[in-house]
Amino acid sequence: MNQIRALAAGWVAGVLLAAWASPAFGEELCRPVEERPVKIEAWISKKDMKQYRSMRNNLEAMGTTVAALWSYPGKNPSRVVAIGRCVPAYIARHALQQALVYYGDVNSLVHQNFVSGHWIGLGTSLFAEEAQQPINKKQLRALLDPALDTFQFQALYRQLTAQDETVSAFGQTLPNPKLMK
Repeated sequence: MNQIRALAAGWVAGVLLAAWASPAFGEELCRPVEERPVKIEAWISKKDMKQYRSMRNNLEAMGTTVAALWSYPGKNPSRVVAIGRCVPAYIARHALQQALVYYGDVNSLVHQNFVSGHWIGLGTSLFAEEAQQPINKKQLRALLDPALDTFQFQALYRQLTAQDETVSAFGQTLPNPKLMK
């Protein structure tokens, strides 16, 4: 009986070690959106809650998305957008366009290693500044380009959200504590 337990424990440990050592450890597979819809979470101000239904319908207009809207505790939600690495370009562009409609602008993007692959966050304040990269209008227009396919869109998004190795804090330049490689 003890030999069986030892053999089973050794087998489990071997499988876990092999999974941990593999290059794909921690990466989720990008399943098609027909199998796993994209979840869009958006934060809206309390004064805009009257637009809840129309905003939700607009975010779910793609057919392969599920929207969840949250009441933002402050006056205005942040202008931060997070897009997962498995989100198709047409859905990501639609979400960015909706962010422009409801928030007026997009100021920062979140690095993809901080979010689930099939997730989009609009107006989110869940992420530290070190996890975000500011973008300008020209960069945002490049992301909204309908000529980009999903691979090109995701490559551009990753390029725009490349994290800084160091950050300024307390009057010093320090290593970025949120750096994801």
